[in-house]
Amino acid sequence: MQAALREARRGIGLTSPNPAVGAVLVLSQAIVARGHHRRAGAPHAEVECLTQFGRTVPKSATLYVTLEPCSTTGRTGPCTNAIIDAGVKKLVIGALDPNPSHAGRGIDRLKKAGISVRVGVLSDECCALNESYNKWIQTGLPFVIAKCGMSLDGRLTAPPRESRWLTSSASRRDARRLRAQVDAILVGAETVRADNPRLTVRGQRGARQPKRIVLSRSGRLPLKARIFTDRFAADTTVYGNTDLKTLLQELGSRKITSVLIEGGGEVLGQALDQQLIDKIQLYLAPLFTGGPKIAFPGGGVGSTQEALRLTQIRYEKIGPDVCVTGYASHNSGTAE
Repeated sequence: MQAALREARRGIGLTSPNPAVGAVLVLSQAIVARGHHRRAGAPHAEVECLTQFGRTVPKSATLYVTLEPCSTTGRTGPCTNAIIDAGVKKLVIGALDPNPSHAGRGIDRLKKAGISVRVGVLSDECCALNESYNKWIQTGLPFVIAKCGMSLDGRLTAPPRESRWLTSSASRRDARRLRAQVDAILVGAETVRADNPRLTVRGQRGARQPKRIVLSRSGRLPLKARIFTDRFAADTTVYGNTDLKTLLQELGSRKITSVLIEGGGEVLGQALDQQLIDKIQLYLAPLFTGGPKIAFPGGGVGSTQEALRLTQIRYEKIGPDVCVTGYASHNSGTAE
C-alpha cells in the first residue's frame, strides 16, 4: 500500500475534481504493474495498472489500490468492471469512497463477483491524500488553506520603500509548490494593487496552473496588473461585493475543490472570523517590523475558548524561516 500511495502522490494537483489514486499489482511478492490517475477524464489508477500488466491476472496476485474502486460510469467506465474482467481475485483497499452515494457500493459489487476484499490498510494516509476532494464531495465547499509570509509580530509587509518580501527565497519556492496542489488562489483587491503578484506556479515541472480569484468590493483594479495581462489572464476572475462564504459556495459549484487564500490581511481575517479555514500554512521570518498590515486582523473572538486551534501541527525550518502548518479545530478550547 505504501507503493500505491507513492503512485497516487504523482497525481496530486492534476486530477481535480477527481481524487488522486494509486494502484499496484503484486505477484509472488513482487510489484509487476503500477498505475495512477493522471488527470480527470484519463483512465483511473486500477485500469492503468491492469492495462500495464496486459494479460489475465493470476489468481495468486493481489491488487492494492488507495481508494475504493468506482462503480458508476462517469467520463470513464466503472473500475469494478475492469477489475472483475481482468480476473483479479484478491483486492486490498486503503480507504472507502467518501461520496455518500457511492461508499461501499464498489466493494459490495466486487465481493458478489467472488473477489476477496480487504479494506482499511493505511486508511489514515489514504484519506489524508485527498483531503480537498473529501471535503468537497461531502459538503460542496472547497478545502480552504490560509497561507501567508509574516514577521514574528504578525505583520505582512516590510517598511515603505523596502523589498516587499519578508520571507526568504527558499520559503517562497516552497509556497509555489503549495500552489501546484490547489485548484484556485484567492486574494483581495489590495494585494493586487500593492504587490502586483503573479500568483503562478513556477519551477514545478508538469504542474497545472490554478485559477486566480480576486475579491474586490469596488471592482477598481489596475488593468495592467500581471494577473490581467499574462498568458493565464483568461483564468482570472474578479468577484464584486460578495460574502466570502458565498464565494466559496460558488467556487465549489464550479468543481473547484481547493482554494489557497494568499492575502491580504482583510481576506485572511474574514476567513478566520467566519470559520472557513481548514488548514493554515504560515512562513515566519525572524523579524519584527511593526506597522499596520496585520496578517489576520478580523474581529477577534470573545474568549480563548472560541479561538481557532490547530491540530497535527508541524514546524519546519526553511532557510532562516520557520514554516508552521496545522489543521483548524474551531471552538475546541477547554477551560482550566
